Amino acid sequence: MAKTIVRAGARRWRAVTLITTIAVALVLVLSHCAAPADNDERVSQNRSSLGWGLTHTQYSADDGDPAAVATVREALSDPPLPQLQHVMGWGADSPEPSPGRYDFAALDDRMDFIRRTGGTPVITLCCAPDWMKGGEPGRTDWSRRSLETAPSPDHYDDFAALAATIAERYPDVRHFIVWNEFKGFFDETRKRWNYEGYTQLYNRVFRALKKVNDENQVGGPYLNMDSFGPGRTTYASGLKGPWGSVDQRVLDAFAYWNTHKAGADFIVIDGSSYTHDDEALPDPFQAVDKFTTVGRWVRARTSQPLWWAEYYVEPGAENGRDRWSEPLRSAVQAAGMIAMVRGGATTGFYWNPQNRSGACPGCLWRSTEITDGTGGEPQPMLDLVRRFDKEFPPGTVYRAVDVAPSDTSDVRVLGDDETTLVVSTRERPQRVRVDDQILELDAHQVVWLTRS
Repeated sequence: MAKTIVRAGARRWRAVTLITTIAVALVLVLSHCAAPADNDERVSQNRSSLGWGLTHTQYSADDGDPAAVATVREALSDPPLPQLQHVMGWGADSPEPSPGRYDFAALDDRMDFIRRTGGTPVITLCCAPDWMKGGEPGRTDWSRRSLETAPSPDHYDDFAALAATIAERYPDVRHFIVWNEFKGFFDETRKRWNYEGYTQLYNRVFRALKKVNDENQVGGPYLNMDSFGPGRTTYASGLKGPWGSVDQRVLDAFAYWNTHKAGADFIVIDGSSYTHDDEALPDPFQAVDKFTTVGRWVRARTSQPLWWAEYYVEPGAENGRDRWSEPLRSAVQAAGMIAMVRGGATTGFYWNPQNRSGACPGCLWRSTEITDGTGGEPQPMLDLVRRFDKEFPPGTVYRAVDVAPSDTSDVRVLGDDETTLVVSTRERPQRVRVDDQILELDAHQVVWLTRS
């Protein structure tokens, strides 16, 4: 996951404008979910649930043709979406190339773009400057292997101090994720995650951010819930379904962190519906049930709101392979978001793989580098994310939806008192009744209904 990790050029800093993040109280009620939260949990969810947004990657809408940039900025402003940015890589330069010498130009530019859209900014505290992991001060090796190296234990405090400096620089940011997918924390000798090391780093960063401002919301562990096919026995766990089995080593890492963490305002995970071997089992629509199963597993172990920092449903998409039609892509994505909600998630970030030109299947908008008048145009996936966030924000009280035929392999539905989302999983047209409406659905059609 999170494949594109390359340096972006420096950009000019712009003055910050304080934005107050307004969150809404969350009471997630599903016919097959746990009972409503108690008062303490409602307070936590009120502050830490953001809804559905996107992650900025190496190439994003803060740079390029001015008209195209303006097009994206307008699209992301109506409605404003939560937006996530890493502090190093994925479009940002090393924030501290050598001890005590800072370079926030590129990160400033990204944060300024988010502010201009009115979006809620979220910062992922990854990755670490080279000198914190054995490199030479003042130099940055932008190879993926180097970038994904974790700070050495003797520099955990330095990374925590950098996190505090970033929090002070962006006082309007209230939500911070510590690290990304345990990058650099795999113990090759023991063939398992070094969850002790990550937890030490997390706890120091958590305390540093709370010292800056106790209102700062901090979350982790951002584990990739990797899974294997049903036939795999090595590292298989009891957390399984027709889609496969989650790697037991990931669950062990979560359990250790969850027991030994200094605190957490929200829980962060990520993952794909398909297996480690790029198989969507038994089919793409049933594979997304993994999000529900994993979400419920996490929610049974913590009362904090659940975030998906990344979620993927199309095998090979992160490598640029265009396997699916746009209707199929949109339908499986919509089904995946429904599955995350059913698993108890209140926040999710779509990983936007924007390239610099040409076609970009699954991207949220056309590249802002395109100057023929089509640059920055919203794509179907952005329409889906915006509509989902608008119709099902944190605090939504979900209601049962009556579907006939009741075979859930034919349609996936999610609804509240006002709106129902209907997704056809069939490759051919079908006729269904949703509550009191008869629908003639095309293959893989996604429909939004107003409930009477």
